[in-house]
Amino acid sequence: MSATMSVTENEAIPAPVTPLRRNWRFQTLWVGSTTSLTGTTAADVAYPLVILTLTGSPALAGLFGFLQASALVLAGLPAGQVVDRHDRRRVLIAAESVRAATAGTVALLFAAHQLSLPVLLAAAVLLGAAQPFGGAARMLLVRSVVAPEQLTAALTQDEVRGGIAELVGPSLGGLLYGLGRALPFLYSAVSFTVSTACAIVVRPDNPPSAPGTGGGNGEDGRDSGGIFAGIKVLWADPALRAAMVLVSFLNAAGAPLTLCSVYLLHRESAPSWSIGLALSGAAVGGLAGAALVEPLHRRFRPGWLLLGIVASEVPLVVALGLVRGPWAVAAVLFCTTLGIPALSVLLDVLIFRQVPERKHGRTITSAMTVIALGIPLGTGSVGLLLQYLGGTGALLALAGLLACGAGWAAAQPRLRAARWPSA
Repeated sequence: MSATMSVTENEAIPAPVTPLRRNWRFQTLWVGSTTSLTGTTAADVAYPLVILTLTGSPALAGLFGFLQASALVLAGLPAGQVVDRHDRRRVLIAAESVRAATAGTVALLFAAHQLSLPVLLAAAVLLGAAQPFGGAARMLLVRSVVAPEQLTAALTQDEVRGGIAELVGPSLGGLLYGLGRALPFLYSAVSFTVSTACAIVVRPDNPPSAPGTGGGNGEDGRDSGGIFAGIKVLWADPALRAAMVLVSFLNAAGAPLTLCSVYLLHRESAPSWSIGLALSGAAVGGLAGAALVEPLHRRFRPGWLLLGIVASEVPLVVALGLVRGPWAVAAVLFCTTLGIPALSVLLDVLIFRQVPERKHGRTITSAMTVIALGIPLGTGSVGLLLQYLGGTGALLALAGLLACGAGWAAAQPRLRAARWPSA
């Protein structure tokens, strides 16, 4: 008996790690995130269609995306400060509640025949501003409910979540829009409500301490880095700086592809259900790409993998401007998203695992902000490009922009030399 007691007292026996599939907190967050993203992608089909129907102007349809992306960028740094200093679960609940109320208001006004362009543009701002708060809070909650050795698997499952949402959402959005134009927005409101409920249910056992609460950052837990702490971390490393700029170029060319596809197929008088089906090609590519994360990470160094993924997008964007019909558009969109899961996990490995926990929120939102800088540029300009150059001309311009970004990044020696960090 005494020998057994001695072993128990002197040898630390590691607690068994719950398999990811049985980690109910992670799986609940995953369900909420998947539902929320499905509602977002369903409504993303409906918003440009509604604006095109109301105004007939692709430039105004692009304005919606520009305002949404601009609000996301402007809210990014403040969101990081908030999630580092406040309960992340409560931040997620608040952000999803705002999005549910916004989408529900749009649905009600549409049903009452009171929906107008100013209301839609205001909704774009609210939806965009809430996204970085909820996104950063959810990412940090995931890290607090899974073991460190399970993080890559959890992130890969999260990429599958994105693929499922992109697969189901656009098709469902197109179908619902055909049945009743208010239905995609109503479904979006319900999806945000489900996400809110999932966040309410999940309570981490050991939530990370925030600055100012004795989190070990100085005597009183304070952090003098301020709102720009995450930007300073990213910009201090030449490889991370080049990676952020390159992905921003990718977003500038990639974010408008949905609007370009909707515009091209709308001009061909394709039915709304077939437009949603075509956009689902991107989701299938994302799902297939999730299986490529491990082999691509094992085969290539991070800088070369990032450069290869971005360079491969250039001919695909050109091809999207040349093909015709929903099936051909779906095939091209499938190819454009094959490398995106590997790129997303790559950014997590390179950035977030090397940053002190007290700066996680600001670093995540700083990365999201820098990466997202290309989105308002792309979505804001593509409406004008579509109006004056047409679908093919607009996509050729986007491909040229992406080629310039890839060429610049290929000339950065620190990015080419970047290596994977230790676990």
